[in-house]
Parts: sequence; C-alpha cells; structure tokens
Amino acid sequence: MPLIILNKDIETTRGMLYPRESETREVRALDGIWNFVRSDEANPTQGIRDGWFNDDLSKSMPTIPMPVPASYNDITTEQALRDHVGTVWYDRKFFVPRSWGQHQRVWLRFGSVHYEAFVWINGQSAIKHEMGHLPFETEVTHLLKYGAENRITVMCDNALIQTTVPQGKISEVANDQGVTIIQSYTFDFFNYAGIHRSVHLYTTPKTFIEEVEIKTNLSEDNSVGTVNYSIAVNGTAANEADNTLYARLQLYSREGILVANATSDSKLLGSLKVENVKPWWPYLMHPDPGYLYELEIKLYAAKEQLLDVYRLSVGLRTLSWNNTSFLINGKPVYFRGFGRHEDADVRGKGLDNALMTRDFNLLKWIGANAYRTSHYPYSEESMQFADQHGIMIIDECPSVDTENFNQVLLDKHKSSLEQLVHRDRNHPSVVMWSIANEPRTGQLNADTYFQFVANFTRSLDSTRPITAAIAVPSKDDKAGRHLDIISFNRYNAWYSNTGRLDMVTQRVINEATAWNYKYDKPVIMAEYGADTLEGLHLQPSYVWSEEFQAEVFSQHFKAFDALRRQKWFIGEFVWNFADFKTAQSYTRVGGNKKGVFTRARQPKAAAHLLRQRYFALGREMDKCNLPSDLFTYIADVGSNVQHDSSDL
Repeated sequence: MPLIILNKDIETTRGMLYPRESETREVRALDGIWNFVRSDEANPTQGIRDGWFNDDLSKSMPTIPMPVPASYNDITTEQALRDHVGTVWYDRKFFVPRSWGQHQRVWLRFGSVHYEAFVWINGQSAIKHEMGHLPFETEVTHLLKYGAENRITVMCDNALIQTTVPQGKISEVANDQGVTIIQSYTFDFFNYAGIHRSVHLYTTPKTFIEEVEIKTNLSEDNSVGTVNYSIAVNGTAANEADNTLYARLQLYSREGILVANATSDSKLLGSLKVENVKPWWPYLMHPDPGYLYELEIKLYAAKEQLLDVYRLSVGLRTLSWNNTSFLINGKPVYFRGFGRHEDADVRGKGLDNALMTRDFNLLKWIGANAYRTSHYPYSEESMQFADQHGIMIIDECPSVDTENFNQVLLDKHKSSLEQLVHRDRNHPSVVMWSIANEPRTGQLNADTYFQFVANFTRSLDSTRPITAAIAVPSKDDKAGRHLDIISFNRYNAWYSNTGRLDMVTQRVINEATAWNYKYDKPVIMAEYGADTLEGLHLQPSYVWSEEFQAEVFSQHFKAFDALRRQKWFIGEFVWNFADFKTAQSYTRVGGNKKGVFTRARQPKAAAHLLRQRYFALGREMDKCNLPSDLFTYIADVGSNVQHDSSDL
C-alpha cells in the first residue's frame, strides 16, 4: 500500500531583505570570536534543562574560542569535535547604543546555522529555526538593553534524521568504551555544522519596507526594459500605519545616472520603464556581462513624511523555455559550468570572502557561465557576486538523496523551497530552481511527492524553469514529467565500467537521448567526472591519475558535441569545481577528489583542457574573445600549414 501524502499548506516566511545600511537603517555584524561548548553526546539536552542560556556559558561549562562564521568541526585538533553528533553552544557579549532604543526597531538575523538553531537574548527565547543554509531573523527590540551590555546564546544541533532536509539516521553502536552515537547519511559531502554565515543586528524605522519583489521584462528587441515591483510594509506605530503609505522609486544606472522613476499607488505596486536599457547578460554572452542597476525605494506616509529607505541591485533580463531550448533575452543558452560545494580547509562551509572571490576569478578564468548550488543554497554574498559577474545559477534546495517519502518530509521540503525562493527571487543570476539532487525517483511515492514539490515551487515563482538532478535510469524515473528541464548525473568510466574510456561517449549519447525521448524536454548533463589525485601521473592513463581525468572529459566532450547538434541538449556541468571533504570512507582519500581544482584552488591538468573547451564554445556560440594565454606557444610550423579558428 502506498503511503498517502497530502499537499498541505506550509507556513511562509516574511522579511529577509539582505541587511543594508541606508539613511534610515543601521547594520552591525556580530561576527568574530565567540565562546563555545560541546555538549555531551549522551546528554544533548543538558544545557536546556540546566538553563545554560540564563548566564554566561563559562559559568556552566569550560568554553573554548570559536570563530563566527565558520564550521566548528575542523577548528580544533579534537576528533571528538570534528565528528560530534548533537548539540553545541555559542555565546558572546555585545553593546547596543542608547540611540537604538529610540523610535526604531531592532532585528537579529543569521545568514545560516546548520542544522537547527535555538537563540536566546539575555536569557529570553528569541527564535528557533530548522534548516541549514538559509537565513532567519526575528525582532529583538523588546529583548535588548540599550546603552548597556547584552548576551546572545545559540544552541546548534547537527543531527539529521529521516524527516530532516537533508535526511540522515542516528544510531547507537557498541565501541570499546561501551556505546557511541553514530550519524550516518548517504550524501557524499561532510556534514559540517555551526554558525556558517554572518550574524547581523540591524535597525528599521517603526514602519518599514519588509518585502520587495522584482520581476523584469524586455521588449522584443531588448531596447526597452520594465521593472515590475511589489512592496510589503510592516508597521506598528498607529499614527503611521493608519495613514496611506506610498513609495517613490528611482532606478540608477551603474554610472549613477537616473534612468527611471515612479511613485507607487497605495497598494505599493507598479512598474518602471527603462529606455535604451542595458540587459543583464551572462558571462561571455556579451562584452559587458552582469550589468546591474540600483533601485532606490523610499517609503512615505502622509505629508511627505519619509519613513524608510532601502536599495537593491536589479538586473533586467527575460527567461523563456520550450521543449528544446532555454533562452535569456531571446538568445539560446548553452550551459557550461560546474557542480560546486561551499567547502574549504579549516573553515568548512563557513563564509570566507577571500575564498569566494578566488572562486569567481577561477570560474571566469576557465570560461564557465554557470554553476549549480549543489546541494544546498549558497551564501547571499555569493549570489550577489554571481549577479555582478554574470554567472548563471541553478539554485538548489537542501534536498539530497531524498527517499522514504512521507508527510513530514514533504512539508519540510516545501518549506526549504519557500525559504529559498523567497531569499533569491530577485537575483538575475538565478535562472532555474533545482528541487532535489539524486532523489530516489524510482520509488513508489515519488510521482505524487515530486508533483507536489514541483507545483508548489511554480506557485512561488513561475518565471523560472524547474529541474532536479536525477541519477536513476530514465526508464525507472517517476519525477521528470513534473519538471521543465531534465538534468541527469552519470559517472561513466568511474562508478560504472571503471577505467573504460571506450565506454563513455556512446553511453552518454544514448542516455541523454533516452531522457529526451521519454519527456520531450531540454536535457542537461548535470554531473560527470572522475576522482583525481593531484600530482599523480600515469601513462598510459589509469584511474585516479591526472591523465585519466583529462581523457574522461575528452570522451564526454565528443558526446556533448554530437548531442548539441540535436538542439535539445543544452548544457554540461563537470563534477566538481574543487576537491571537498566527505565522511571517512575507504573510497575517499581525504575527501572527494573529483575537483578540476584542488581544495586549495589550484588547477589540475584537466582544468586547462576544460578551459580550452569552454572558451572554444564561447567563441563558437557567443563570439566571445579568447584569452591571450589560452594556448601555449609550441612551434612555428611554417607557411605550408594553414590555421584558422576551426582549429579550436
């Protein structure tokens, strides 16, 4: 008997505008060194029962220093902390200026805590949030001491079970000392935990801009742009909230020139028209990619009383798709990019601006125009970088290896997508929603489950197509009919027919063709690759060597070029951008080594091959210029040998 799953309503989030200073707002980061306590795995709720949040953590337990933002796992030299299952505690002191207590509201915002967070201010419960990799916030105006010292306490629980997103299992296993708690999961990346992204305090006026939703359009010839906006307001001051509110919007070019302005109606809806618009284009599809305007929103009450000011970047572009193509600004797109991970030595999944900047430099160096946020939402700062650099994003929720479909899981899966779409809907770089990675879509309830998830996502945003990275064979899949674009993962010559370079090209062609034949939709190969130990060279090529990775890529390139002629094949994504940490396994030497770059962000041999391909595709499809160092000078072969761009 199949389990009956209902398509229930879920609670929707509000707010979540990225904290920005303005004439009416102040922002303060609480990043830095916090105090930290690891709970006893056998007694994870001790801190709650004993009220650790009522005073300094150091009064209850010995503390150690812990950086925020960062994963806590690799900061110390203790195996017990690296592999800890259950709760940990953070706290720190901070001052709030007296001026913040006058005629304004104060909000506490976390960019991400993995997996579940409980927050107290001065011993009072402030907020609880479940779901890693996504922001949450709450008003703390009434909890703070103004002109005095305050204390914030956070309990973080990293335990994953069958009803969390992603899923995991907790079990008790005998060890040499008695019994130990084991966290297991099927996904192939380390379950880093902690306060992963920045913590902010910010102020707003008592009546303020709470939501802004932007949708853009271009005329058929891309010469005129339209910015449609919707604003929601939150207000508590009776004399303000009772008045009719309106907004004045001004749109500025990158050069600071006013190009459009409008005054909203009382519903705070409207549009701005931009003549001679500069569209947002992906990297290498235009000489000036990632063009962004700045939208200034001023909220007014009666008698020209200015209440609030908020600014955000806007990229004007259109997306469209059919059963053979995906188009941006009316031009067909061929995706060339990566699956990635937010992962680095020491800091784990913690936000690191230097690393993020390096990664985007490498993406542009190699000629990629896209990546997938495998397998969870990435930092808001990285989304802003993608907007600025013209890198397209397939934005993926935290659902990975989804199985054992049930009602509680469905509700949380939908909640993760609601939070993701809410956070990222205004980013021009986000061109697709991915609702899962390698879900078990051959299982009995997969059809109904993914019908509900896909349709719910469409109800949140109908302007972008929906995909999921599927690993089951096409004949077994029950989810693809609910998607707009089919993405599939397959590791020919690695997990199947290991080492057989003569069993790659035709198998890729056959599988992509089977997916298209079954669903009559565009197809992307979302993952392919081979583990490669940097510095290992073997000739003839052999698994794990740099030569083998390059040859695996080359065999896939042949398939992709044959498939591109079919028109409905629209993209190729290497797994992975850089090496990353996994749970301990005898198949993983220090982690997953499928990166084109090392974990230290240095290129392997295949990176240079991939760079030549990605720029060759950019030259063919988008007429981009080639970097002067794309090919190393070898020899002057004389005038008898003719060369032209076809040599690429």
